[in-house]
Amino acid sequence: MSQYIISTANLISHRVTTYLGIPIFIFGVIGEFLNIIVFLSLKTFRQNSCAFYLTIMAMVSIGYLFTDLLTFIMMYGYNIYWTKQSRFYCVVREGFAHTFMLIALACLCLAIIDQFLATCSSPRWQQLCNINLARRLCLTFIVLWFLYGILFFISYDLVTDISTGNSNCKVINEAVKQYLKIWHVLIFLGVLPLSITIIFGYLAYRNVKKLSYRTLPLVRRRLDQQLTVMVLTQAIFSVFTITPYTVINAIILDPYLTQDPIAKAILYSAGILSIILLYSCFASPFYIYICASERFRHQLVFVLYKMHLQRWRRRNVVIDFVISQH
Repeated sequence: MSQYIISTANLISHRVTTYLGIPIFIFGVIGEFLNIIVFLSLKTFRQNSCAFYLTIMAMVSIGYLFTDLLTFIMMYGYNIYWTKQSRFYCVVREGFAHTFMLIALACLCLAIIDQFLATCSSPRWQQLCNINLARRLCLTFIVLWFLYGILFFISYDLVTDISTGNSNCKVINEAVKQYLKIWHVLIFLGVLPLSITIIFGYLAYRNVKKLSYRTLPLVRRRLDQQLTVMVLTQAIFSVFTITPYTVINAIILDPYLTQDPIAKAILYSAGILSIILLYSCFASPFYIYICASERFRHQLVFVLYKMHLQRWRRRNVVIDFVISQH
């Protein structure tokens, strides 16, 4: 019976990784590219601090999906371990994956805080929502998290087990391993972003209900309302995707649970599912935006069709006309 439970849990892990991981990767990369195109094509977004945070998050999320999710799919879906085949890939993948994830979470938190400030009644708080400050904050966090990421570059290595001859990409320092389990996973990837998301998300929601009564320019009010709806919807989704990952990693810290083979297999399967949910947090923003905001859907159509497709067609017509003249 116990062997059946263990094999079933392993099968579920394999199926979840294959059938959910691949669509999340494909649609996530496509969606983030579309986000970047829309945010960079419209002047209203280019000059807005919140949209700037979302743009940087989209760029970093693409790097995260390629460095981490793609390798994860190959490992747990097809038993192809790139990290075991190359020491360089082992170190680079772990270093960049964790750094990209931290930068993306920082941008999400900054976007939520930005919308809280933008929807405040005090003009003094609203002045903090400017593109110059957003650029400086993003640069600061990018540099900060890359410096922090050095820890992963120097802590991971390809270690060969002498008794079995198998190689594994893992942390070589036991003290660093304990630090990553508790502080990095539970605090930096769990409690801290969840706390900021919930607190400032609630405050922004409370502010936006009063936004329509303020004497703001119509364009500014509509943009604030649109971005607030987009960011708050993404914040709610992020809470539901990050929480299981945090809870499972907190449970795994209990050494008694991992000693039981059945409990270990179930936790392993639950851990795989929680990681897939976590990946969806960085793959879903575009689809959240088009579902939450009708205005964003119109902007997407305008950017893709009016701005880029018709411009491409006019360019081709001009080229054909020039060639025909010769």
